[in-house]
Amino acid sequence: MRLIIPLPGNEIFARRLAEAGGWELGAIETRRFPDGESYVRILSDVADKMVYLVCTLARPDDGFLRLVFAADAARALGAREVTLIAPYLSYMRQDRRFQPGEAITSKTFARLVSSTFDRLVTVDPHLHRYPALSALYTIAAQTLHAAPLLADWIAAEVGEPLIIGPDEESEQWVSEIARRIGAPYAVLRKVRHGDRNVDVEVPDLSQWKDRYPVLVDDIASSGHTLIEAARKLPLQGFPRPVCAVVHGVFAEDSHERLKELTDRIVSSDSIPHDSNAIGLAPLIAAAIAAEGAQEGIIRRRRPPKPLDEVERAGVDSFPGGVD
Repeated sequence: MRLIIPLPGNEIFARRLAEAGGWELGAIETRRFPDGESYVRILSDVADKMVYLVCTLARPDDGFLRLVFAADAARALGAREVTLIAPYLSYMRQDRRFQPGEAITSKTFARLVSSTFDRLVTVDPHLHRYPALSALYTIAAQTLHAAPLLADWIAAEVGEPLIIGPDEESEQWVSEIARRIGAPYAVLRKVRHGDRNVDVEVPDLSQWKDRYPVLVDDIASSGHTLIEAARKLPLQGFPRPVCAVVHGVFAEDSHERLKELTDRIVSSDSIPHDSNAIGLAPLIAAAIAAEGAQEGIIRRRRPPKPLDEVERAGVDSFPGGVD
Protein backbone atom coordinates (compact mmCIF):
# COMPACT_ATOMS: atom_id res chain seq x y z
CA MET A 1 0.00 0.00 0.00
CA ARG A 2 1.21 3.49 -0.87
CA LEU A 3 0.90 6.41 1.54
CA ILE A 4 1.50 10.01 0.41
CA ILE A 5 2.56 12.38 3.21
CA PRO A 6 3.13 16.11 2.57
CA LEU A 7 5.65 18.19 4.43
CA PRO A 8 4.37 21.68 5.36
CA GLY A 9 3.69 23.79 2.28
CA ASN A 10 3.27 20.74 0.03
CA GLU A 11 -0.29 19.79 0.95
CA ILE A 12 -1.92 20.80 -2.35
CA PHE A 13 0.64 18.98 -4.49
CA ALA A 14 0.43 15.86 -2.29
CA ARG A 15 -3.36 15.81 -2.51
CA ARG A 16 -3.20 16.04 -6.31
CA LEU A 17 -0.63 13.26 -6.37
CA ALA A 18 -2.73 11.00 -4.15
CA GLU A 19 -5.82 11.67 -6.24
CA ALA A 20 -3.94 10.99 -9.49
CA GLY A 21 -2.76 7.62 -8.21
CA GLY A 22 -5.76 6.66 -6.12
CA TRP A 23 -3.59 6.41 -3.01
CA GLU A 24 -3.99 7.21 0.66
CA LEU A 25 -3.17 10.75 1.75
CA GLY A 26 -1.43 10.96 5.11
CA ALA A 27 -0.71 13.79 7.50
CA ILE A 28 2.11 15.08 9.62
CA GLU A 29 2.33 17.51 12.54
CA THR A 30 5.29 19.85 12.88
CA ARG A 31 6.05 22.82 15.08
CA ARG A 32 8.96 24.67 16.64
CA PHE A 33 10.03 24.34 20.25
CA PRO A 34 10.81 27.64 22.01
CA ASP A 35 14.53 27.08 21.41
CA GLY A 36 13.99 26.71 17.66
CA GLU A 37 14.25 22.93 17.42
CA SER A 38 11.73 21.05 15.26
CA TYR A 39 8.97 18.78 16.51
CA VAL A 40 7.76 16.15 14.04
CA ARG A 41 4.92 13.64 14.47
CA ILE A 42 3.49 11.42 11.74
CA LEU A 43 -0.28 11.26 12.16
CA SER A 44 -0.86 8.29 9.84
CA ASP A 45 -0.16 4.60 10.25
CA VAL A 46 2.93 3.86 8.15
CA ALA A 47 3.56 0.26 9.24
CA ASP A 48 4.35 -2.02 6.29
CA LYS A 49 3.47 0.73 3.79
CA MET A 50 5.44 2.35 1.01
CA VAL A 51 5.74 5.91 2.28
CA TYR A 52 6.22 8.88 -0.05
CA LEU A 53 7.24 12.13 1.59
CA VAL A 54 6.35 15.05 -0.69
CA CYS A 55 8.59 18.07 -0.29
CA THR A 56 9.71 20.54 -2.92
CA LEU A 57 13.27 21.53 -2.04
CA ALA A 58 13.15 25.16 -3.07
CA ARG A 59 14.70 27.19 -0.25
CA PRO A 60 15.59 23.96 1.56
CA ASP A 61 17.60 25.22 4.50
CA ASP A 62 14.52 26.09 6.58
CA GLY A 63 12.95 22.65 6.43
CA PHE A 64 15.50 20.01 5.53
CA LEU A 65 16.03 18.73 9.06
CA ARG A 66 12.27 18.41 9.46
CA LEU A 67 12.22 16.26 6.31
CA VAL A 68 15.00 14.03 7.65
CA PHE A 69 13.21 13.63 10.97
CA ALA A 70 10.00 12.62 9.16
CA ALA A 71 11.83 10.01 7.07
CA ASP A 72 13.54 8.58 10.15
CA ALA A 73 10.25 8.45 12.03
CA ALA A 74 8.51 6.66 9.17
CA ARG A 75 11.24 4.05 9.01
CA ALA A 76 11.28 3.53 12.79
CA LEU A 77 7.49 3.08 12.76
CA GLY A 78 7.79 0.23 10.28
CA ALA A 79 7.49 1.76 6.80
CA ARG A 80 8.47 -0.75 4.14
CA GLU A 81 10.21 1.93 2.03
CA VAL A 82 10.62 5.67 2.32
CA THR A 83 10.74 7.67 -0.93
CA LEU A 84 11.35 11.38 -1.35
CA ILE A 85 9.15 13.07 -3.95
CA ALA A 86 10.97 16.34 -4.62
CA PRO A 87 9.37 18.06 -7.64
CA TYR A 88 12.22 20.58 -7.42
CA LEU A 89 15.66 19.37 -6.33
CA SER A 90 18.00 21.92 -4.79
CA TYR A 91 21.76 22.11 -4.33
CA MET A 92 22.71 21.33 -7.90
CA ARG A 93 24.51 24.63 -8.51
CA GLN A 94 27.82 24.03 -6.73
CA ASP A 95 29.11 21.07 -8.72
CA ARG A 96 32.80 21.85 -8.40
CA ARG A 97 35.18 23.97 -6.35
CA PHE A 98 35.34 27.31 -8.16
CA GLN A 99 37.53 28.94 -5.50
CA PRO A 100 39.87 27.40 -2.93
CA GLY A 101 38.09 26.24 0.19
CA GLU A 102 34.56 26.12 -1.24
CA ALA A 103 32.22 23.32 -0.22
CA ILE A 104 30.95 21.21 -3.12
CA THR A 105 27.45 21.33 -1.73
CA SER A 106 25.84 19.24 -4.47
CA LYS A 107 27.85 16.21 -3.33
CA THR A 108 27.25 16.82 0.35
CA PHE A 109 23.51 17.29 -0.10
CA ALA A 110 23.27 14.15 -2.24
CA ARG A 111 25.08 12.17 0.44
CA LEU A 112 22.63 13.39 3.11
CA VAL A 113 19.56 12.54 1.01
CA SER A 114 20.99 9.16 0.01
CA SER A 115 21.60 8.24 3.64
CA THR A 116 18.00 9.08 4.56
CA PHE A 117 15.79 7.74 1.76
CA ASP A 118 15.43 4.57 -0.29
CA ARG A 119 14.50 6.37 -3.47
CA LEU A 120 14.30 9.86 -4.94
CA VAL A 121 11.88 11.05 -7.63
CA THR A 122 12.36 14.52 -9.09
CA VAL A 123 11.63 16.56 -12.21
CA ASP A 124 14.26 18.12 -14.47
CA PRO A 125 17.10 18.59 -11.99
CA HIS A 126 19.47 21.32 -13.10
CA LEU A 127 22.29 19.02 -14.20
CA HIS A 128 25.31 20.83 -15.55
CA ARG A 129 28.60 19.05 -15.11
CA TYR A 130 27.00 15.83 -13.87
CA PRO A 131 25.79 13.47 -16.61
CA ALA A 132 22.96 12.12 -14.43
CA LEU A 133 21.79 12.01 -10.82
CA SER A 134 23.42 8.58 -10.51
CA ALA A 135 26.76 10.39 -10.53
CA LEU A 136 25.74 11.99 -7.23
CA TYR A 137 23.13 9.85 -5.50
CA THR A 138 23.74 6.32 -4.24
CA ILE A 139 20.03 5.49 -4.09
CA ALA A 140 17.69 4.97 -7.03
CA ALA A 141 17.16 8.53 -8.29
CA GLN A 142 14.51 8.85 -10.98
CA THR A 143 14.51 11.92 -13.21
CA LEU A 144 11.24 12.86 -14.90
CA HIS A 145 10.92 15.39 -17.71
CA ALA A 146 8.38 18.19 -18.02
CA ALA A 147 9.28 19.33 -21.55
CA PRO A 148 6.30 17.52 -23.13
CA LEU A 149 3.97 19.23 -20.63
CA LEU A 150 5.42 22.65 -21.48
CA ALA A 151 5.07 21.86 -25.18
CA ASP A 152 1.43 20.86 -24.79
CA TRP A 153 0.65 24.03 -22.84
CA ILE A 154 2.30 26.21 -25.51
CA ALA A 155 0.43 24.42 -28.30
CA ALA A 156 -2.87 25.01 -26.52
CA GLU A 157 -2.29 28.62 -25.43
CA VAL A 158 0.00 30.33 -27.98
CA GLY A 159 -0.77 30.71 -31.68
CA GLU A 160 2.13 30.36 -34.16
CA PRO A 161 4.88 30.18 -31.51
CA LEU A 162 8.61 30.60 -31.96
CA ILE A 163 10.34 28.59 -29.22
CA ILE A 164 13.42 30.37 -27.86
CA GLY A 165 16.02 28.87 -25.55
CA PRO A 166 18.26 31.00 -23.30
CA ASP A 167 21.62 29.50 -24.29
CA GLU A 168 23.39 26.91 -26.42
CA GLU A 169 23.14 24.25 -23.72
CA SER A 170 19.34 24.37 -23.95
CA GLU A 171 19.22 23.50 -27.66
CA GLN A 172 18.47 19.79 -27.30
CA TRP A 173 15.69 20.50 -24.79
CA VAL A 174 14.24 23.41 -26.78
CA SER A 175 14.36 21.55 -30.07
CA GLU A 176 12.36 18.69 -28.56
CA ILE A 177 9.62 21.08 -27.39
CA ALA A 178 9.53 22.67 -30.86
CA ARG A 179 9.46 19.29 -32.61
CA ARG A 180 6.57 18.08 -30.47
CA ILE A 181 4.34 20.98 -31.56
CA GLY A 182 5.75 21.55 -35.06
CA ALA A 183 7.18 24.99 -34.32
CA PRO A 184 10.52 26.61 -35.24
CA TYR A 185 13.06 27.34 -32.56
CA ALA A 186 16.14 29.43 -31.88
CA VAL A 187 18.68 29.62 -29.07
CA LEU A 188 20.37 32.66 -27.62
CA ARG A 189 23.96 32.99 -26.46
CA LYS A 190 24.49 33.57 -22.77
CA VAL A 191 27.71 34.93 -21.30
CA ARG A 192 27.69 34.77 -17.50
CA HIS A 193 30.06 37.04 -15.59
CA GLY A 194 28.75 36.14 -12.12
CA ASP A 195 25.59 35.21 -10.17
CA ARG A 196 23.89 38.48 -11.13
CA ASN A 197 25.74 39.60 -14.26
CA VAL A 198 24.59 37.96 -17.48
CA ASP A 199 24.88 39.11 -21.09
CA VAL A 200 22.52 37.68 -23.70
CA GLU A 201 23.17 37.84 -27.42
CA VAL A 202 20.13 37.47 -29.69
CA PRO A 203 20.77 36.22 -33.25
CA ASP A 204 18.92 37.62 -36.24
CA LEU A 205 15.38 36.24 -35.94
CA SER A 206 13.84 38.28 -38.76
CA GLN A 207 12.78 35.17 -40.72
CA TRP A 208 10.25 34.44 -37.94
CA LYS A 209 8.78 37.93 -37.58
CA ASP A 210 5.27 36.51 -38.03
CA ARG A 211 5.71 34.18 -35.04
CA TYR A 212 4.99 34.80 -31.35
CA PRO A 213 8.12 34.42 -29.16
CA VAL A 214 8.00 31.95 -26.27
CA LEU A 215 11.00 31.90 -23.94
CA VAL A 216 11.40 28.48 -22.32
CA ASP A 217 13.81 27.36 -19.63
CA ASP A 218 14.11 24.62 -17.06
CA ILE A 219 14.57 27.06 -14.18
CA ALA A 220 14.06 30.74 -13.41
CA SER A 221 16.12 31.48 -10.33
CA SER A 222 17.65 34.93 -10.40
CA GLY A 223 15.78 35.44 -13.68
CA HIS A 224 18.56 37.57 -15.18
CA THR A 225 18.93 35.53 -18.36
CA LEU A 226 15.21 35.57 -19.10
CA ILE A 227 14.97 39.26 -18.21
CA GLU A 228 17.76 40.17 -20.61
CA ALA A 229 16.26 38.03 -23.37
CA ALA A 230 12.78 39.51 -22.86
CA ARG A 231 14.25 43.01 -22.98
CA LYS A 232 16.06 42.44 -26.29
CA LEU A 233 13.45 40.54 -28.31
CA PRO A 234 11.24 43.63 -28.94
CA LEU A 235 14.32 45.35 -30.43
CA GLN A 236 13.87 42.99 -33.37
CA GLY A 237 10.20 43.88 -33.76
CA PHE A 238 8.69 41.05 -31.73
CA PRO A 239 5.86 41.53 -29.23
CA ARG A 240 6.52 40.94 -25.56
CA PRO A 241 7.23 37.21 -25.19
CA VAL A 242 5.47 34.53 -23.23
CA CYS A 243 7.81 32.91 -20.68
CA ALA A 244 7.35 29.24 -19.73
CA VAL A 245 9.61 27.53 -17.18
CA VAL A 246 9.58 24.24 -15.32
CA HIS A 247 10.87 25.52 -11.98
CA GLY A 248 9.84 29.02 -10.97
CA VAL A 249 12.19 29.85 -8.12
CA PHE A 250 11.91 33.60 -8.82
CA ALA A 251 14.39 34.80 -6.20
CA GLU A 252 13.99 38.29 -4.76
CA ASP A 253 12.07 40.59 -7.16
CA SER A 254 12.86 38.65 -10.33
CA HIS A 255 9.24 37.73 -11.06
CA GLU A 256 8.08 41.34 -10.87
CA ARG A 257 10.92 42.49 -13.12
CA LEU A 258 10.27 39.75 -15.66
CA LYS A 259 6.51 40.38 -15.57
CA GLU A 260 7.07 43.95 -16.76
CA LEU A 261 8.77 42.65 -19.91
CA THR A 262 6.57 39.66 -20.83
CA ASP A 263 3.02 39.02 -21.94
CA ARG A 264 2.59 36.09 -19.56
CA ILE A 265 4.72 33.94 -17.23
CA VAL A 266 3.83 30.32 -16.52
CA SER A 267 5.56 27.62 -14.51
CA SER A 268 4.92 24.09 -13.34
CA ASP A 269 3.73 23.53 -9.79
CA SER A 270 7.07 22.09 -8.68
CA ILE A 271 7.36 25.22 -6.53
CA PRO A 272 4.13 26.86 -5.31
CA HIS A 273 3.74 30.23 -7.07
CA ASP A 274 1.05 32.41 -8.62
CA SER A 275 2.44 31.55 -12.08
CA ASN A 276 1.73 27.82 -11.70
CA ALA A 277 -0.20 26.59 -14.75
CA ILE A 278 1.30 23.17 -15.50
CA GLY A 279 0.56 20.31 -13.10
CA LEU A 280 3.21 17.67 -12.46
CA ALA A 281 1.18 15.30 -10.25
CA PRO A 282 -0.01 13.02 -13.11
CA LEU A 283 3.56 12.73 -14.42
CA ILE A 284 4.90 11.73 -11.00
CA ALA A 285 1.94 9.45 -10.24
CA ALA A 286 2.57 7.50 -13.45
CA ALA A 287 6.22 7.05 -12.48
CA ILE A 288 5.30 5.83 -9.00
CA ALA A 289 2.74 3.40 -10.37
CA ALA A 290 5.36 1.93 -12.72
CA GLU A 291 8.13 1.67 -10.15
CA GLY A 292 7.35 -1.94 -9.28
CA ALA A 293 9.20 -2.92 -12.45
CA GLN A 294 12.32 -1.28 -10.98
CA GLU A 295 12.14 -3.06 -7.63
CA GLY A 296 15.55 -4.60 -8.11
CA ILE A 297 17.41 -1.29 -8.24
CA ILE A 298 16.19 0.03 -4.89
CA ARG A 299 19.01 0.45 -2.43
CA ARG A 300 17.48 0.28 1.02
CA ARG A 301 19.64 2.37 3.26
CA ARG A 302 18.48 1.02 6.62
CA PRO A 303 16.01 -1.88 6.52
CA PRO A 304 13.39 -1.73 9.30
CA LYS A 305 14.46 -3.60 12.41
CA PRO A 306 12.15 -5.49 14.76
CA LEU A 307 10.65 -3.08 17.28
CA ASP A 308 11.60 -3.48 20.92
CA GLU A 309 8.94 -3.36 23.65
CA VAL A 310 9.16 0.41 24.14
CA GLU A 311 8.90 1.13 20.41
CA ARG A 312 6.09 -1.41 20.04
CA ALA A 313 4.15 0.39 22.76
CA GLY A 314 4.57 3.61 20.79
CA VAL A 315 3.09 1.96 17.71
CA ASP A 316 0.24 0.42 19.69
CA SER A 317 -0.66 3.83 21.12
CA PHE A 318 -1.05 5.26 17.62
CA PRO A 319 -4.02 7.69 17.60
CA GLY A 320 -6.92 5.86 15.96
CA GLY A 321 -9.09 7.39 13.29
CA VAL A 322 -6.48 9.84 11.98
CA ASP A 323 -6.00 9.82 8.20
